[in-house]
Amino acid sequence: VMKLNPQQAPLYGDSVITVQLTEEDKVEDDVVFYLVFTGSTVQHCTSTRKINPGSLETISPGHDCCETVKVALCASREGHPVLVVAEETFQFVQDEAYDAAQFLATCAGNQQALNFTRFLDRSRPPAADVDFLDEKVALAFRHLKLPAEWNVLGADQSLTENIPRETLMHFAVRLGLLRLTWFLLQQPGGRGALSIHNNEGATPVSLALERGYQKLHQLLTEEEAREPDSWSTLSHTVHSGDYSIKHHRGLDVYMLTAEA
Repeated sequence: VMKLNPQQAPLYGDSVITVQLTEEDKVEDDVVFYLVFTGSTVQHCTSTRKINPGSLETISPGHDCCETVKVALCASREGHPVLVVAEETFQFVQDEAYDAAQFLATCAGNQQALNFTRFLDRSRPPAADVDFLDEKVALAFRHLKLPAEWNVLGADQSLTENIPRETLMHFAVRLGLLRLTWFLLQQPGGRGALSIHNNEGATPVSLALERGYQKLHQLLTEEEAREPDSWSTLSHTVHSGDYSIKHHRGLDVYMLTAEA
């Protein structure tokens, strides 16, 4: 039996999983280990990297639904058949970051909900928590299947620019969420949101200045601003038909996802 730590991951994946091998699986250097996650509709295969003779590391894939899946540890060696050396179960769960991303996506144009996010701001979390929140919510947002007509400013695009209102962009900037701001900038309505004033006459750009968020202000105003560092900047995904392949440069792990 192998031990997976942790034994669950959020739906959007991208967290590190450690695999503890049993004594008899600690083998020579020329053995390559893979993990195969089998869900009800999709299957993922991830490469691993050796930390030491007894443990491996990989990145959890993003999954399509909350469920418990089977995980097989496979060993491959040149000139030998691939062996399944251990099996375990693993759970994909919807965590708070996923809930938050879903909530924000659905309340894009909803003034009451956006005013609630302003109320949250008064009890500002410490910087380390903000960084964690930013990373997780941006990853979760990327994983959401947003409807084709989704817009940062909400469904009612007939609203003219001069009506003062809160936007998702105000929310992201006010909390200093760099990665979420970058993600929203790339979505329909993202750039348009930058010039919208709220009831105090603040735009997302003026908010960034007023709060002293220099990196954020740069991101909003410089044409050549680069994507902030995060797990997603460390990974590159290629889609082809029913397959997608992702390379995580941080751990040098590859992940193949296919419809089961």
